[in-house]
Amino acid sequence: MIAVDWGTSSLRLYRLDAEGHVYERRRSEQGLQASAGQFEAVLAREIAGWDDALILLSGMVGSRGGWREVPYLPCPTGIDELAGALVPLQAPTLAERTLWIVPGISDTGNDAVPDVMRGEETQLAALLAVLPRGNHVVCLPGTHSKWVAIANGRIQRLSTAMTGELYAVLRNHSLLGKLMPADDSRFDAWAFETGLKRSRQGGGLLHHLFGVRTLGLFNQMEGSALPSYLSGLLIGHEILASGVLEHTPRLSQVHLIGNDRLLALYAQALTAWGVGVQRHPEDLAARGMHALWQHRA
Repeated sequence: MIAVDWGTSSLRLYRLDAEGHVYERRRSEQGLQASAGQFEAVLAREIAGWDDALILLSGMVGSRGGWREVPYLPCPTGIDELAGALVPLQAPTLAERTLWIVPGISDTGNDAVPDVMRGEETQLAALLAVLPRGNHVVCLPGTHSKWVAIANGRIQRLSTAMTGELYAVLRNHSLLGKLMPADDSRFDAWAFETGLKRSRQGGGLLHHLFGVRTLGLFNQMEGSALPSYLSGLLIGHEILASGVLEHTPRLSQVHLIGNDRLLALYAQALTAWGVGVQRHPEDLAARGMHALWQHRA
């Protein structure tokens, strides 16, 4: 089978064997925005040479503005409900293939404002298939970080933090970025830890953010260190808002899913505050789609 993770800015494709192991993968920049209005043609081009009959698609391809809008599945939910809610997709130029779209997940039970995820549910499906019974917390860092509570194999709650997007906006389109170098690839561990510690002090996020600028103005921190400080500050506030530090007894670990660079930052922050972590790779989405199909069959 072919598993497709169709994001906003990129497209990841995985070819799986009968046991769900990835033996071939591709990636392109033909995400939602670049593929708008030509999803079928883009998919046909990207899977050229792969003759698998079954294709599962997840992510923004099923969103409003995607190939076909697929309704969200409400929490609480589990792998059986997700598998049963797969939606068939007609693609005339791919008539020899069978296409299905994975639904997203919604949470309307936390407060008056609903929360959603679309795409991450496939990564969670891979975990749901193997996690032992009991309570678990999963964090999926990214542009819109997701925090998910799982109980006995079912997704109970989810919460989104716009940490990655806020970092990018502040870094590139605000006064804070004026004191920072154009390249933020250099990581400063001390500055990150300092931002992390600052997030636990009084004053709130809005006040703390202005401090990023004044640290640079008063030469208390080098401009090259400010991106790491900002990252520590935002990730610290995200973790505090997630509530994982308030579990009684203290939460033993958080499952982290994502790319290595982001997972390293979140792991550093969580372990600094006494919470263990277990890391899982970003391509868990492919295994999750295989698990969904197995449960549907």
